[in-house]
Amino acid sequence: MDQPLRVVIAGLGNMGRSHALAYHTNPGFQIAALVNRSDVPLPEGLSTYAIRRSFDEALRDEKPDVACIATYSDSHADYAVSAFEAGCHVFVEKPLATTVADAKRVVAAAKANGKKLVIGYILRHHPSWIRLIAEARKLGGPYVFRMNLNQQSSGHTWETHKQLMQTTSPIVDCGVHYLDVMLQITDARPVEVRGMGLRLSDEIAPSMYNYGHLQVLFGDGSVGWYEAGWGPMISETAFFVKDVISPNGCVSIVMKEGVRSDDIDTHTKTSTIRLHSAATGADGKFAKPDEMLSMEGEPGHQDLCDLEQAFVLKAIREDLDLTRHMDDAVKSLAVCLAADESVRSGLAVKL
Repeated sequence: MDQPLRVVIAGLGNMGRSHALAYHTNPGFQIAALVNRSDVPLPEGLSTYAIRRSFDEALRDEKPDVACIATYSDSHADYAVSAFEAGCHVFVEKPLATTVADAKRVVAAAKANGKKLVIGYILRHHPSWIRLIAEARKLGGPYVFRMNLNQQSSGHTWETHKQLMQTTSPIVDCGVHYLDVMLQITDARPVEVRGMGLRLSDEIAPSMYNYGHLQVLFGDGSVGWYEAGWGPMISETAFFVKDVISPNGCVSIVMKEGVRSDDIDTHTKTSTIRLHSAATGADGKFAKPDEMLSMEGEPGHQDLCDLEQAFVLKAIREDLDLTRHMDDAVKSLAVCLAADESVRSGLAVKL
């Protein structure tokens, strides 16, 4: 139990490099190999590690305890199953897979091999988002969920988005995060989803869209929407909305003025949580003013990746039950993929 766990990291994009740094600085892990299809610049701390080309060969030669999969989404399921069959625990970036069947196949492989599967829902490890979810649950449902994350991207960021959209639309790639938040707040089952989308650039395939919007209905009557758009044409106005409403009030994230949508820390830093109570006094006016919870000093992007990998270590060492974690990952993916289906068919999808 005291020996560091040997880990192979596949995929060295933004998230892969951040996860690799988290493993590098955590004494509970030892990096056995980095895997990427091409050589990429590595940050200080990782430059001493060689980059291998083959994930399967790294599994075979290094016999790691853990596999971290931060490749493009279409390879997640096959890589994860291969890692489980090689005797590894697995951390895989969201989305878990590109189909519900593949997501279920990954979960089944984790269970069949008696290994831990942690999905990269970074907001589950963010103290401000944990507080937001707790405050929303205290309000009680049914809920209205109003959420988006649009990114006005250019240069390298737009190139990355175009690469992602070769396999995954924005409402799937980002939407799984926020459907996961909705699922943590309401324990109700999602029952129907409708999606709309539009291709706003000739630089992406005719079958893909870079702006999408979904609406989801839950079994307890809760409703929610999520919006995601990527590209140089996307508006910076109201690009970050995180708002939960119930009969008893609402809880919202209030962003600072001047933040930019393509700043990765903007995607997780909350600045302030605003609590509003619907309770009124005898005069019909609100019984108390809104409460502003300052989130100063909250973790940045790398800190959150460090927390994620610390959770992976805890899950393995303490044999945590990850059943709900895995189930929620499949459910959130199913909703977003159904929304994608709805975009293409023009019809609402029963879940």
